[in-house]
Formats: sequence, C-alpha cells, structure tokens
Amino acid sequence: MDASTAIESTRHDVGEPASRSVDARGQSCPGPLVSLARALKDARPGDVLELLATDPGSKSDVPSWAKLTGNELLEASERDGTFRYLVRKV
Repeated sequence: MDASTAIESTRHDVGEPASRSVDARGQSCPGPLVSLARALKDARPGDVLELLATDPGSKSDVPSWAKLTGNELLEASERDGTFRYLVRKV
C-alpha cells in the first residue's frame, strides 16, 4: 500500500459513481459526520455518497459511524491531506 492509500481500510467494487459529493474539507469534528448524516437523510437507499474531509479524526469516525448506523463504507482513502470516503445508504 503506498502513501496515497495509507488509510484505505475498505474498498469494494463500487461500480457506480457517487450520486452526491459532500465537501467537508476544513471542518473539524463532528462537522464531517454531521454533513454526511444530513446528506444521507435526503438520499435514497442504494445511493452512494462521497465525503471529502481534511479532519484526521475522520479516519476513525467515519468507519465507526457507518458501522453504527448500518450504512456501508465502500471506500476510504487519503491523498494530499484529503480523506475520501464512499458510503452507500442502506
């Protein structure tokens, strides 16, 4: 695993682009999760949302939150200080 994917904890074959991107860069905890949760409220089951965050706490927060809420974390990666997550609403 190279440095650009150092936090990659989960990666499935998404097979479809994100239906919406949530840009939470510059927000600190709990901002990224609040932004993602709000976006997921308006999403339909099966929709894939992309979350972009710069808060290092998101590395543990997003996977834990996805597991707690029953949503599916499809991908977690990091590049140039931006963390990218793909979450499927269930």
